[in-house]
Amino acid sequence: MRLRHWILLSLGFAALRGYSGDWPHFLGPEGTGFSNETNLVERIPTEGLPILWDHSVGTGYAAPSVRGNQLVLHHRRRNQEIVEAFHPATGTSLWQHAYPTAFVDPYGYNNGPRCTPLLTARHVITFGAEGRLVCLDPDSGKRLWERETAKEFEIPEAFFGVGSSPVLEGNRLIVMLGGQPNSGVVALDPDSGKTLWESVGESNWEGQPMHGWPGEPLVHWQRGEKQASYASPVPATFHGQRHVLCLLRQGLVSVNPTNGHVNFSYWFRARVAESVNAANPVVQNDLILITAAYYRVGSVLLRVQPDGRGVEEVWRNRSMEAHWSTPLLVGRHLYAFSGRNEPDASFRAVDYFSGNLAWERPESWAPHSSRQPTVYGRGSLIHADGRFIALGEGGLLGMFRPTPERCEELGRWQVPSLGYPCWAAPVLSEGRLYLRSEDRLVCLNVQKSDSPASP
Repeated sequence: MRLRHWILLSLGFAALRGYSGDWPHFLGPEGTGFSNETNLVERIPTEGLPILWDHSVGTGYAAPSVRGNQLVLHHRRRNQEIVEAFHPATGTSLWQHAYPTAFVDPYGYNNGPRCTPLLTARHVITFGAEGRLVCLDPDSGKRLWERETAKEFEIPEAFFGVGSSPVLEGNRLIVMLGGQPNSGVVALDPDSGKTLWESVGESNWEGQPMHGWPGEPLVHWQRGEKQASYASPVPATFHGQRHVLCLLRQGLVSVNPTNGHVNFSYWFRARVAESVNAANPVVQNDLILITAAYYRVGSVLLRVQPDGRGVEEVWRNRSMEAHWSTPLLVGRHLYAFSGRNEPDASFRAVDYFSGNLAWERPESWAPHSSRQPTVYGRGSLIHADGRFIALGEGGLLGMFRPTPERCEELGRWQVPSLGYPCWAAPVLSEGRLYLRSEDRLVCLNVQKSDSPASP
């Protein structure tokens, strides 16, 4: 009885502290940017938050992932991509796995990896900027398997390197490769790396209408067409059927995760060549919201048909134009930083079901000026404890209350060591907030003062 009483007390204290634990892959526990952690600070004080640790790291745009007593960051130093494990509370390095890379971003951005690590009890899976897919043992960092996708598949060179983080759906690792002619999406065995199926490309796009284009001509597939995406796969259930939603460069494709069969395709892209899709689809019941900021694309809300084999358009407009940061849905409203470039950025709330703009606040700034930014630019959001935590691309940290009536800010603070560009969304685990800039990783305590983050 004493042991049982002690266990119950321990569980009770854990619940009171509000720790939900892991943030093991891109956009958190459910891949939506939402955390169920509670007992967090109710606003960002003007003097800032306690800094638990602050490290210089290699270049890249990938957010870290946290599982148990391990934080994993994928970054680049000189001519090596490095997968590195840290203790999440102290920032102490636990192990590293490095391999050579020669990737050079053709548009002059940094050459580090873009994809967020995927952590399980048996795997650390990373996807490098050149397409090297690596699976490591989480305890030792020893390589378990590796696939050099750029050599194994026919993949036209992407605009900005590989930027779609893989997801695990059941016992299948879903990876958006962008391969030709029908390897846009592949499923691998996460234990061996063996290919289970390949799908998406010419076979599903040929003859499809180009929705949103003048006259909606039919697709005539070109073998050199780029398929690579910077969004990540989103598993979802519609009408009792499991789907994986893949927003590739041409548009949205739903695949059956078991066999790769295409359920439906919906063309969604700008009418110029130099364009990408980067924000993840946002799902609510039988609805799917997709959005892009390139060249006046905007957003469209789709309803999945009862048989799961098609979609119909509910609305289409430009009330939301998310560049890379996935909008968050609270109640019936979407919240996100909208805009393709810094000068046209704004923070917006949009009715998910109608597409009507509820409010917007301009967030434009000059990122390369010497002054400290006073706005968020094209920032990123996560949701926890009933509030948004925002990281602006110049390192401005803020908190907001999600209300459709007005933009209610609950404090802001320029994180001292962070500067432009901060393009990875915040990561929250066990009361600790992790923020990544191009070359720094900072850990902050966001628990209330009477409940410090656990050691």
